[in-house]
Amino acid sequence: MLPPHTHVHGQAHEHGHPKGHAHGPSSPHPAQAVPWSILRMALVARLGTALAVSVGLWAAVLLTTVRW
Repeated sequence: MLPPHTHVHGQAHEHGHPKGHAHGPSSPHPAQAVPWSILRMALVARLGTALAVSVGLWAAVLLTTVRW
């Protein structure tokens, strides 16, 4: 077991480091880099992705609602 901290410092341990948010309360959070963005995709790739997602969702709907 460690002995209690008995000596006293004459100065605070705050060294000007920001705590919590480093930006002002009225400014938004800074943007973070993403590995991919749908906005950076070509139009054909966006349409293909939308079609694939749509087919997948319809398949899930049909598989859960159709009685075999």
